[in-house]
This record gives sequence, structure tokens and C-alpha cells, in this order.
Amino acid sequence: MTVRLSDEARRLIAAFEDETDASAVDCVVDDEQDRVIFVVAAGEMGSAIGPGGSRVEELEEKLGRDVMLVEDAPTPEGFVANALSPAAVYNVTISENDTTVAYAEVAHEDKGVAIGTGGKNIEAAKQLAKRHFDIDDIQLT
Repeated sequence: MTVRLSDEARRLIAAFEDETDASAVDCVVDDEQDRVIFVVAAGEMGSAIGPGGSRVEELEEKLGRDVMLVEDAPTPEGFVANALSPAAVYNVTISENDTTVAYAEVAHEDKGVAIGTGGKNIEAAKQLAKRHFDIDDIQLT
């Protein structure tokens, strides 16, 4: 699926790549939560975070916003699990009927983390899953 980037998203990706030495494949500006969400190329999350989170902290300071990182994955199941991180996701099943729904089995003690304050984490995961794999909804089980 092709992801279209706005000029602002392209500018933010350039800033991300300059600051972290990692590649970003997508960027979503979440004005409601005053944050920027980057989808980091698979295998480059460590470089994006930096030692002790230093690169993310520097990027947040430079952008003046919170930054959320999601590692890319080749499969929709892997992508949904990554989008819900740091929650422990045991399994993701994709169901295709009238709509495409990802059912994510999340550790009971991590459901709050997966949902996030005011639902911000699950909403970000849903938005990214729609953009990258045309998944209409994510349900936690």
C-alpha cells in the first residue's frame, strides 16, 4: 500500500533522519495529542532511540513535540504488534469479512498501555494500520 506524505511530514522525516541516523518510512502529525508519530524502518529502532533514549529526547526537544516511534514490519500482524508496543502482544489475527479487523491478544496487565491515556495509543495504531495495510479496526482480546 502506498503512503502519501504531506510536505510537513517530509520535513519532519528529514529532521528525524538527521537527528537519529535511522530511516523513517512514514510520519503522522497528531495535532490533537501534540505529537509526531514516525514509522521507523525495520531493524533501525535501536538507532532511532539512541543510548538511553537520547536521540528521541533530542528530537523531541528540536521539534517541540512528543515523539512516538513504531517499527515497520513486512506483515500486517507484525505491524499491529509493533504499533501496540510496548504492550506485550502475544498474537495478532487478521479477519477479513465486510471489513478488515486485526484482533490483538494483549497481556491483561498491558491492556492499559496498549490503549493509552484517552485511547491515544490504540487510535495511533489504528491510523497507522489503516495507512499501511488497509486494516479498518484493531480489537484487543
